Amino acid sequence: MAKATKKQALGRGLSALLKDPENDIQSAEDKNADKVVGNIVELDVESIELNPFQPRTNFNEETLTELSTSIRELGVIQPITVRKIDFNKYQLVSGERRLRASKLAGLKTVPAYIRIANDQESLEMALVENIQRQDLDAIEIALSYQRLIDEINLTQEQMSERVGKKRSTITNYLRLLKLDPIIQTGIRDGFLSMGHGRAIINIENKSLQLEIYERILGDSLSVRQTEELVRAYQNKDTSKKSKSSESEKVPEYISDSLEDLTEYFSTKIDVKVAKSGKGKLIIPFHSKEDFLRLKKLFE
Repeated sequence: MAKATKKQALGRGLSALLKDPENDIQSAEDKNADKVVGNIVELDVESIELNPFQPRTNFNEETLTELSTSIRELGVIQPITVRKIDFNKYQLVSGERRLRASKLAGLKTVPAYIRIANDQESLEMALVENIQRQDLDAIEIALSYQRLIDEINLTQEQMSERVGKKRSTITNYLRLLKLDPIIQTGIRDGFLSMGHGRAIINIENKSLQLEIYERILGDSLSVRQTEELVRAYQNKDTSKKSKSSESEKVPEYISDSLEDLTEYFSTKIDVKVAKSGKGKLIIPFHSKEDFLRLKKLFE
């Protein structure tokens, strides 16, 4: 109990130091910076602005209210992290949910770790901290990874080291961003899981993706059932491509005559041609009478 009281008193002392214009700390080399940077300080909630780089956009109101009630009773157990941007002005790096709940609980101050960081460092800290959270949805995590690639210029190998995840895991998340936006929203809203998304992404056609998505919702398909459905679509597509490929390989001298043959026999003529140039005509018949009709035409 004595330690906690001493720690809080220290926090209040540092807060007074930060409000002194003669001790405006702008870098880690400034006077008294070592007393503030990396320490827990009680900061006025009104002096903290939200992080424009925050990757998280959805905050559940019900759980926020529950956290607010807990903070009202027990206080903020885990300090937020901020960076100093001006005299008595700070920007949130991580802990937006705790800050929002603290304001909701009516707190005037919150415990915070103070960092000295530029925009890029702040973005990286916010993204990495958020990726480590358990309650982010798969799309939020994927967007965080993508921002680390686009804005911090991290490779997947570097990200793997920073966030402690396998490169294959990072790749699986990033692939979700190739899904149709409607499906991405479905994942964010909890209508389907990341496993469903990973199955659907194997279909490149966005219209077919949406068709499968509707089947998942309409028939309450499991991930395994979705994978089977995707395989069925892929097999169907492969069959179509195979037939298309065969027709493209038919020499021009044959394809130019097919229309005449079809008209003469009054039935669709199929042609198969090998690489050697040998081939065969397939003339289908549908009954004994139809066969005799074709035989008569040959005679």
